[in-house]
Amino acid sequence: QVHLVESGGGLVQAGGSLRLSCAASGLTFSSSAMGWFRQAPGKEREFVAAISWSGSISDYADSVKGRFTISRDNAKNTVSLQMNSLKPEDTAVYYCAARSGRYYSKLRTDWHYWGQGTQVTVSA
Repeated sequence: QVHLVESGGGLVQAGGSLRLSCAASGLTFSSSAMGWFRQAPGKEREFVAAISWSGSISDYADSVKGRFTISRDNAKNTVSLQMNSLKPEDTAVYYCAARSGRYYSKLRTDWHYWGQGTQVTVSA
């Protein structure tokens, strides 16, 4: 079965940086779009960033543009999220996601597989 295993979450001060990583298995990674979503308590899971099968196309939520960067390494079956200039409002559980198609969607319901989530806490 498909497994998405995340790492890199933790506690960081406002203005700091974290890098999240997701290792995928059980799917044809190089033919799958990958993405990151996040969910804060009491809120819906929201789109953060996504990248197409080859890494040639990517997109970001307006709230993170210019601060976060998504990347992938198809040889290693991994996708990463570099988060810079973190703000307290970035605090959430961050989830790695995969689609069975080459191109991504910003809609949660269009994604087929999910990681377990990793907590990111940004202190003020």
